[in-house]
Amino acid sequence: MLRIGLTGGIGAGKSALSTTFAECGGVVVDGDVLAREVVEPGTEGLASLVGAFGADILGPDGALDRPALAAKAFRNDQARGVLNGIVHPLVARRRSEILAAVPDDAVIVEDIPLLVESGLAPLFPLVVVVHADVEVRVRRLVEQRGMPEADARARIAAQATDEQRRAVADVWLDNSSSPEVLVQRAREVWNCRILPFARNVNARVIARPPARLVPSDPTWPDQAKRIIARLKTVCGHRALRVDHIGSTAVPHYPDFLAKDVIDIQITVESLEVADELVESLLSIGYPRLDQITMDHDKADARSVIDRYDHSGGPALWHKRFHGSADPGRPTNVHIRVDGWPNQQFALLFVDWLTANPAVRADYLAVKREAEKHAALGDGGVERYVAVKEPWFLDAYRRAWDWADSIGWRPRPV
Repeated sequence: MLRIGLTGGIGAGKSALSTTFAECGGVVVDGDVLAREVVEPGTEGLASLVGAFGADILGPDGALDRPALAAKAFRNDQARGVLNGIVHPLVARRRSEILAAVPDDAVIVEDIPLLVESGLAPLFPLVVVVHADVEVRVRRLVEQRGMPEADARARIAAQATDEQRRAVADVWLDNSSSPEVLVQRAREVWNCRILPFARNVNARVIARPPARLVPSDPTWPDQAKRIIARLKTVCGHRALRVDHIGSTAVPHYPDFLAKDVIDIQITVESLEVADELVESLLSIGYPRLDQITMDHDKADARSVIDRYDHSGGPALWHKRFHGSADPGRPTNVHIRVDGWPNQQFALLFVDWLTANPAVRADYLAVKREAEKHAALGDGGVERYVAVKEPWFLDAYRRAWDWADSIGWRPRPV
């Protein structure tokens, strides 16, 4: 099962987008529909709202008068908090009941208006945000829903900002133009990203992009933050720390190239703890690749590492490896044990590259050579890694010499 979080500001076009996803085969769970359902006459939710806001929020037929409730609930943050505190838990309970009844291979699209505000984004392997400019949204609310302009602007102002939504968005769909354009873009996202993502998760397959270097992307750190938020949420206390590592973690330098793959390190107390995380990580789109359990697994690499004081021996270079099933955001997740040499070196490596331009240039030359070999026939990624391996044997020593010279320590969590 793959769960997609869908959100956007009022009037942005969530309903149109969820309808298109449903036509593509998604099982849509609409937060607005659930929010209405849990406050129907005779429900626990309606009784709680009356208790909090008064009986004058009811119409003559005993049903909720939504404009009357809005006039009270959206007048300040405290009143809005009371409303959310009543409705959100009831919606979450009803959502859980629905999810328990769908097939295991389904793609669930959860249309949640306040996904950002409620802090639920890290629970989803993929978050899709539909956007429209404020003035476009105001016009739609006034013309299509008959909402007074002042009320429309107040509702928009009470929700998350565009900046806050962008921070959680894996997919950003602009709906400021025609409905036809939105439908076309939505179908492209479904067919080219969501559906392959779901198939990979069900098959426990990692998305493996070609070993191709690209210019440093200034958005890599923000993308990594979204990934880290998911990993921290699902790992909980079992993750001692979660860090963005590898070349994409090096601050943006236009002349520094890297593969467009985010590397993340989860630090745990033991490999037994790492093994406990298999199903949890799969639930957010990170299958485990069992073949890769050790860093520097060649005999010659171990012999060099054994001779270096910081290594602790080859047994301490074991790890667990997961990768993203999302073809739109290739990601490697390395799970390593706290204090082991591979865990420490992953943290050191980023700081060493960042502080030493000559090392970056040296490493880039090696990566360029590795890219050439990777382009020859099949097994490109394996050849790419093999070419870089000898460089890393010497880099390990040089990096630790630098670390010792400046008294380097891992950055605090």
